[in-house]
Amino acid sequence: MRLPFPSRCPVDAGASRAAPMSSIRSSLAMAVAIAAALLCAGCPLPAAAEDLLEIYAQARAADPVLAGARAVRGEQQELAVQARAQLLPQWSAQLSESQLRDDGRQHQLTHSLNQVLVDLSRLRSWDAAKTLVSAEDARVRAAEADLCARVARAYFGVLNAQATLQTAQAIEDVYGQQVAQAQSRFEAKLSASLDVEQGRAYYELSRGNTAQAREELLDARQALAQITGRMPGELKPLAPELAMLPPDPAEPEAWVTQALRDNPSLQAAALAVSAGDQRVAAARAAHLPTLSAGLDGQRLSGPAVAPQDAGRYTTTIGLRLTIPIFAGGATESQKRQAIFQREQLRDDLERARRAMTRETQAQYQAVLSALSQMRTAGAAVQAAEKALASTRSGLDLGARTMTDLLLAIQTQSNARNAWEQARHRYVLSKLLLQQAAGALGEPQLAAVNTLLDAAAPPQPPTSSPVPAQKS
Repeated sequence: MRLPFPSRCPVDAGASRAAPMSSIRSSLAMAVAIAAALLCAGCPLPAAAEDLLEIYAQARAADPVLAGARAVRGEQQELAVQARAQLLPQWSAQLSESQLRDDGRQHQLTHSLNQVLVDLSRLRSWDAAKTLVSAEDARVRAAEADLCARVARAYFGVLNAQATLQTAQAIEDVYGQQVAQAQSRFEAKLSASLDVEQGRAYYELSRGNTAQAREELLDARQALAQITGRMPGELKPLAPELAMLPPDPAEPEAWVTQALRDNPSLQAAALAVSAGDQRVAAARAAHLPTLSAGLDGQRLSGPAVAPQDAGRYTTTIGLRLTIPIFAGGATESQKRQAIFQREQLRDDLERARRAMTRETQAQYQAVLSALSQMRTAGAAVQAAEKALASTRSGLDLGARTMTDLLLAIQTQSNARNAWEQARHRYVLSKLLLQQAAGALGEPQLAAVNTLLDAAAPPQPPTSSPVPAQKS
């Protein structure tokens, strides 16, 4: 890179000889720094590809869904503290001043200390609050597993979109080369214009597919950025070699049993039902008597107070038995409300169990289906490559047309794309099966992360130029 120095620079000779050496060194150092900055600006260093664990770490720090689940858990913890406080001593003090009509002012200082001895309603309410804290802990674990699944789904969604775009771009490049060759043969009067128009039709269709694939890739990257809060860079793809292992255990009933036992969402729903039972018990206990102990004190002062009572401190200690008699039907209504809420929670739990059974079986079958697709897509890739080689040979001998070659290239590209999609689906389905079984976390993502490769993924060999037809 050349710097724009002027061609002429008139300098006075005497002033030049008088210039100090330090000024010359400063000018040279500044020129070197400017040149280095310009060179570095033109040659940026390549950014390292991000892997699944790095994306998960970003999502864990910035995902609002997980943060919201933690906030709800903190709120429920404070509600449990407030429910417990109703069973602890309550102490209050009050200072008042009153003006009597003739006798002047009176100052009154009172305090009251009260301790609940027997109150089953408050005790059952505290039990329900503690159970709901455990339920929120389970929901946080479910949110963490859901975050793992969402990150993996978005990560492999980007890889799927990249594979689709690479295939579409490769097909577009081949069709563009075919159009150029068909145009050259037409101008040399070696083929009809029909070959040119047909090639252009294929080319324009492929350009539309490439534009759509590019749009889908941008949307997939935006979906990942929605979780992490930042646009992702280059992502590491799956390694070319991927072991095809069936689910272990091999029986779907074992996975369903584990899901019904260990899935944190079901555990949270079951704990919510237990809390509902405890709230029903609390509502029923509201009909029962309560017993508490109290310590009350009073001190009077002021001109309006009798001399024998001025400054005297009075203390009262006693037990208070409260028997509910009639509250306008509110107590019975609250009991019925708690029962209805508990029945709704039981219905929600049953619905969640049935949905989890279906989801677990579906993910188990998805893993088997992905394995089958990987095998069939791999066989299709091999068959398509052999067919492409045979078509190229036939084209050289005049037994095949250019259209046959284009169709063979497109078939091979689609087969390679289907193979990549099946590989991504297989890895993602295993993670989703683990999520349903309540066994998805960072260790499982780390295991998948070992399957990633920083090297470039295997590319479909459809970008090779179309051979020119012999006249």
